[in-house]
Amino acid sequence: MIVSLGRRLRLILSEREDPAPPDIAVLPRTTRRIEFVAYAEDCVVTGRVRMTAGRLTDALNDHDEYELVDVFVERLADGVALEVPRFFVTRDDLLLVRANGPRGDQSRRRRTRPHPLDIETGPYRVRGYFHAPPGVDPMVAIQRREPMIPLTDAWVEYDTVSGPTRQRFGTILVNREQADRIDYAVDVRIEMPEFPVTGGEPGGLLKDFTGSILAGSTSQGS
Repeated sequence: MIVSLGRRLRLILSEREDPAPPDIAVLPRTTRRIEFVAYAEDCVVTGRVRMTAGRLTDALNDHDEYELVDVFVERLADGVALEVPRFFVTRDDLLLVRANGPRGDQSRRRRTRPHPLDIETGPYRVRGYFHAPPGVDPMVAIQRREPMIPLTDAWVEYDTVSGPTRQRFGTILVNREQADRIDYAVDVRIEMPEFPVTGGEPGGLLKDFTGSILAGSTSQGS
């Protein structure tokens, strides 16, 4: 059964222990599940997902569709909620995902420089630090990365039926393929988010992601 919760998100519900679709990794029953919190166009999805890689970022980039269990979905516009035991969701439906679980292999980490960014995706405003190798333009690095990119020390702002909401996370994963705008920011917008935000600096990425970087100021902070 397919249930629609808004313009984008479709929940493919199943009460049976059917085999996973071909693009979902089939894992042993003993595989550990972690908390999964995702932000779609019209709702917030909370549940648990089986890990298919060392880090959640890698698991999301490795597959196009994911099986969630013990799921709670809440619509942003009216607060209507739905609880289901199990469903599948596609990566294209997810704009943001809260990073949980293991941090990955320390030996594989490279030296990077944090760059403050200001991102708009659907109804969400996100600010945080994207880590790129020294000397590499972060906008270029973002285009070279897989779809889900991590931002550290991140803030997310959006409207709900109860009013504006602001949440802070250690790391949040942004689906760059669904982002409407990615701009440079200055540190004060991230460290002191109680101040009003009027928009990113010129020179960011727009929805088409053609690879060209617009001319203009590229103040990146430090």
